[in-house]
Parts: sequence; structure tokens; C-alpha cells
Amino acid sequence: MKDMRRLSLTCAALAVPLSPIPAATAKGEMVLPDYSHVTSAAAARALAAEGKLVKILLFPAEFGGEDRPGNVVYVPPDAARAKDLSTGTLIRYFEEGLIDNLTVDAEYKGDSFIPSRILMKATHSSKDGTFNPTISIW
Repeated sequence: MKDMRRLSLTCAALAVPLSPIPAATAKGEMVLPDYSHVTSAAAARALAAEGKLVKILLFPAEFGGEDRPGNVVYVPPDAARAKDLSTGTLIRYFEEGLIDNLTVDAEYKGDSFIPSRILMKATHSSKDGTFNPTISIW
């Protein structure tokens, strides 16, 4: 089992936690998605080509995040929308002077290339408190 990979970037300068989107079975039972079989960038890109995954930047471009291997992940479309909502909230908080620092971490399960969670931590260097939205993917 591979160690949890993490990405931490800081920005000088969010949204509510999202639970994994379950799928309903024929009997109406809820089943969480399983991305344990997606163990490479090529496999993730193939699912993205089918519309099952979306390429996103962990650290938002709006705060200087770059489209480079350490900052690119593939997630289901609903998780990408949640990330966009979080980014919009972070922009607003930054413009209002509520935050001036952002850290983004991705957690993985096993050898999967798809993060199981995206954890954000927004703080202000001279104010108390943190804002910690989490996007649970699978």
C-alpha cells in the first residue's frame, strides 16, 4: 500500500464539505464510487475522455496554481463542481480580507490515482480562526 500522497501549496493572499455521491442499485441501495482500479494518469485520462472524470487543479489557478503534474488531479464531475464552489468562496473571502493563506492537500486510498478527499485550509496571518472545507470523493 502506497503512502498517502499530499500536496501543500501556500498562497499569499469555500463551500460546505461534500459527501461522496452514492449511486443507487436496482434494489435502491446506495453504493459509493470505487476508484481503486484507476492507478495511473493514463487510466484517469481515459475516464476523463468518457466524461466520467474531470481534470482539475488542486491549488486554484485564481491563486497562482499551475497546470503541472503535482497540481493536477482527476475527479468526478460533482466533485469538480464542489471545488469550483469552494474556489469562489475563497476568492470572496480573500477580497473581503478574511483570508491570506491557503493550503490544499489531497488524500489517496491505496494505489489509486484518484484522490479520496481534497482538504483545504484557509487562514489569515493576523486573525484567529480557520476555514477548512473538505471534498470527499470516494
